[in-house]
Amino acid sequence: MIHIRDLQFGYGSSNFQLTVPVLAVSSGEKLAVIGPSGSGKTTLLNLIAGILKPQKGSVHVGEKQVDALSDDGRRDFRITNIGFVFQNFELLDYLNVLDNILHPYRITRALKLNAAARTRAVDLAAQMGIGDKLKRKADDLSQGEKQRAAICRALLPKPKLILADEATGNLDPENKMRILELLFDSVTEHGATLVAVTHDHELLPRFDRVIDFRDFRLSQAA
Repeated sequence: MIHIRDLQFGYGSSNFQLTVPVLAVSSGEKLAVIGPSGSGKTTLLNLIAGILKPQKGSVHVGEKQVDALSDDGRRDFRITNIGFVFQNFELLDYLNVLDNILHPYRITRALKLNAAARTRAVDLAAQMGIGDKLKRKADDLSQGEKQRAAICRALLPKPKLILADEATGNLDPENKMRILELLFDSVTEHGATLVAVTHDHELLPRFDRVIDFRDFRLSQAA
């Protein structure tokens, strides 16, 4: 599903430099990425999603070389194939919860907003425990409720790849396990792949594989 080779990325004048000689993630795999803040975990997700472009190297997701696509091409590919749960939610405060969940369908012709999509949005919200919050503005939600709305939005198009940046970081223990189960169920149901950045080591046994980003980067420098 994911194949990265000879990747290099840095932020302008910053000393930060991410180097990934080789990284492969199999289709259907549930991969956890751990490591200290600032080590490049979120940057890696952004490169996989095509939000960022590497200075060198290649990023393939499925049959597509993401970094070779145009800006519009990367956006459309991301919206239709990748469910991204952002650490800072990326909700629009002036929209209600339902419209935030449906938002990817309104910004590209690659997705068709129909009755089935609306029904699935409502069903996902109910599963997440925010079915009674659909008419509220995003700004009126708690942090945990915003997180669950963001997860609904990511899962709505039934993506083949789910990228989750601290997807359970703002949730209480009970909701944390419920949301993780929903993510895993979506992976299984749709034959999808999950790459999740997390600081919660309690969750790690649930994943197929764990990359410690600190060791990963040290091995690259060796």
